[in-house]
This record gives sequence, C-alpha cells and structure tokens, in this order.
Amino acid sequence: MKLVILGRDGVINISPATYVDAPENWEPLPGALEAIARLHREGWRVVIVTHQPAVGHGALRVETLNRIHARMLDLVRHKGGEIEAIFVCPHGPESRCRCRPPLPGLFEQIAERLKINLSGVAAVVATDDELAAARAAGARPIRIGVDNHDADGRTSFVSLQSCSAVLLSGRTAV
Repeated sequence: MKLVILGRDGVINISPATYVDAPENWEPLPGALEAIARLHREGWRVVIVTHQPAVGHGALRVETLNRIHARMLDLVRHKGGEIEAIFVCPHGPESRCRCRPPLPGLFEQIAERLKINLSGVAAVVATDDELAAARAAGARPIRIGVDNHDADGRTSFVSLQSCSAVLLSGRTAV
C-alpha cells in the first residue's frame, strides 16, 4: 500500500487569512475531497499534516479543532474516501518545537507511528516551510498552488486533483 502525506490548508481546504475558526468555516477546495477518495479507492493510505498555532495561542480550542477535523473526515467519507490519521502541530513560532515546519517533527511522527521510511513518499503541501519539513524528513515534497514548477524548480500542481492524477498514473516525474 502506498502512502501520501497531505497538508491541510491550501491543499485540501481554502487557505484562511488567519485560521479556520469553526467547522462551518472549513471549505474544501474544488476536487480535493474527490481526489482523496480516489487515492483511497486505489489503495493509497492518506495522512494529513497541519500546523495550527491558533491552538497554542489560545485563539482556537482543541475541541473546536477536533470538530473541524470531524467535518473534514465526514465530507471525505461521503465521497468514498478515508483519512488514516491527522498529525497536528499546535505550537506557535515562539515555542521552537520540533513539529513546527520547517522542522521535520510531524513527518518523523508519521514515520514512527506507521513504522515506515519516508524516502520517496509524496508530501503534497502548500508552503515553503512545509516543503522544507518534508524534504528534511526524506519525503518527496510536491507543492500545490502553482502549475508545473515553482520558482525554485520543484514539481508543483495547481490542485490536489491534478497532483493525485499524476500520482495514480505511477509516473515518476512527480
């Protein structure tokens, strides 16, 4: 079974100006839920990484974050998909934790929990810090939000839907 690691904000849902503050304000990007469902149906394990500093700052309660994620999981299941796990860094930049991008702590947690080596595992993310964290963990970073290649020449896609089509095709250019 193959594994894909997805960032949340900007990959699965519309990236908020500050943070998603309630389940009803979590809005999936067009085609993202269907892409996750297709990956799942084709035998891929799907896990999510997300950093939510609003939790650490006290602006967002863990219970609310859990309800937001429950909405995301419900919507994915409604499309026929499944998300195996969600790995969250709740810390702000002042905490200097290892799980906050650009450090690879969340990715290391995935490797440890799933007992796998992340070498070559696609990590589909939206920010430079997430790309750096994926790369530092040995994963294969892929940017969402820009088509073909970003300014640094890294492989990128305009959407999770277009990225998942290439992943599912087995092409190694990703």
